[in-house]
Amino acid sequence: MTSVPHLLTEIPGPRSRELQAQREAAVASGFGVTLPVFIASAGTSTLQDVDGNTLIDLASGIAVTSVGAANPLVRQKVAAQLDLFTHTCFMVTEYEGFVRVAEWLNDHVPGDFEKKTGLFSTGAEAVENAVKIARAYSGRPGVLVIDEAYHGRSLLTMAMTAKEHPYKTSFGPFPGDVVRGPNANPLRGAGTDAALAEIERIVVDHGTDHFAALVVEPIQGEGGFVVPAEGFLAGLRRIADAHGIVLVIDEIQTGLGRTGRLFASEHDGIAGDITLTAKALGGGLPLSAVTGRADIMDAAHAGGLGGTYAGNPLACAAALAVFEVLEDPDLLPRVAGIERSIRRHLEPLLVELDVVAEVRGHGAMMAIEFADPGTLAPRADLAQRIASACHAAGVITLTCGTFGNVIRLLPPLVIEDAVLEAGLEILAASIRSIAAEEAAA
Repeated sequence: MTSVPHLLTEIPGPRSRELQAQREAAVASGFGVTLPVFIASAGTSTLQDVDGNTLIDLASGIAVTSVGAANPLVRQKVAAQLDLFTHTCFMVTEYEGFVRVAEWLNDHVPGDFEKKTGLFSTGAEAVENAVKIARAYSGRPGVLVIDEAYHGRSLLTMAMTAKEHPYKTSFGPFPGDVVRGPNANPLRGAGTDAALAEIERIVVDHGTDHFAALVVEPIQGEGGFVVPAEGFLAGLRRIADAHGIVLVIDEIQTGLGRTGRLFASEHDGIAGDITLTAKALGGGLPLSAVTGRADIMDAAHAGGLGGTYAGNPLACAAALAVFEVLEDPDLLPRVAGIERSIRRHLEPLLVELDVVAEVRGHGAMMAIEFADPGTLAPRADLAQRIASACHAAGVITLTCGTFGNVIRLLPPLVIEDAVLEAGLEILAASIRSIAAEEAAA
């Protein structure tokens, strides 16, 4: 492999800048962009832009291209389906791929009970359909979510999302019957016992027959890759069981190998009544799934679930390829190796630099948070400057967090060791350089 990143121009290059000007004239300005480069092709863990630059991908399209943005098996299976047909609508005439994807998820999603699955197109659709199903099953209206959560950009999922800007600003009013409970954030939030006690109080205060669903990410995504304190998810399971609430585990970003387990909830030894997948599920094509207890999933009446593109046959073909990759017995141990490499590069910074508040995560879902020492005042400015330095050096990184002060790492699960090492060296060097500038200012 040619040494990467391999840069022929500044980032973004002249052709990308030309295309960006055209984009600004043609595309609604509400679509943001992390790095304004235009991609021409992709490798296993690299992206080639229209100026000939080769960039290291530590974002995976926000955890979508977990098996690579040009995985040969995904391309092969999608091409074979493309030769047959692109669409019929599963609610009109059916096709086998939809059933095979549902069967695999029923077999592999956590939970020792009979399961059924519904396929949709986006993560937000999966969340909304989970709420619909939980309401149909329970006859209750309420939805309980957790602070710092992110669940999507539709009106209901914006109501369920904690972060105001950019997701909710100017878009209200939002649907009601959504209540937010505290998160057991080890760095900033309440401890496990206090958070669970407050959630129990919320349930009781609203009436134990009010909440249809309790929806939680096993590791928060946009909230900052927050790994909940030990015992928190198990405590939510107990509360849901005690009050007849459907526990919905949102594995849209964490699922399908991202954390070194097939599903992140396995780290805590729990299973949701309903588990949501999307992002990596379609290998780059739009596909999401709601998988849950068969009796719960069958509560919705015939015709109550669906969507024109739900479980599109091309996306189902891609998912079946993704499943084959995930079944490689060497893959998940390799993801654990990705975590070790990231920690080896970033954890020394906890001692070396006061502004590094925490390194956290599991597997190939890792983050580093920046804050002032002592006060923990968030330093979004540092995170953005560091991300920009990485971009200029040819490494694609993303920021996140309630305060925008976290850099998150989402490399492809199949990233080559040399590419990962090169990207992490640039990230660590960028952090040290920006921190030195900060100290000298």
